[in-house]
Amino acid sequence: MRTLLFCVFFAIGAVVLSGSILCDVLLRYYRDKHLLQVQKQRTDSMKSLITDYNALLEEIERDPNFAKRIAPATLGTEPDDADTIYPRATVEQLNAARKALTEQSNQQLASLRSGSAEPPVPKWLSRCSEPRRRIILFLAGAALILISFVCFCPTRQASQKQ
Repeated sequence: MRTLLFCVFFAIGAVVLSGSILCDVLLRYYRDKHLLQVQKQRTDSMKSLITDYNALLEEIERDPNFAKRIAPATLGTEPDDADTIYPRATVEQLNAARKALTEQSNQQLASLRSGSAEPPVPKWLSRCSEPRRRIILFLAGAALILISFVCFCPTRQASQKQ
């Protein structure tokens, strides 16, 4: 029975003591894990942009007139082709397109900015990381280890001489 109590008290004390010591390491682990997820999201968005730009570059290389066709729309200049009629967009159509594009870009920015928020740390870890509570946990773990050695240590067998 003494051996069982020794093992239980020592194990609990060792876990509490090591938990109070390794609290900063666990906080850093959760922060790094969160930063990794944010960087993966940013990398994925950069990959999609690169894919879009590569598609545009391939189209420009394939069709030399493509640049002339998209230049007025991209730069906002008037087309100088006298033989071609270009459709004019109404203000309502432009506002609707602008609103759709800004909503999409705002959603992407919000998802990227949500990564800059504090990482989701378990509540028990955030409570244990407070300095006052860490000291209390350290002392409680040390006390449990001392109690296990002092009170539940196996007794020495009486020597045969006595």
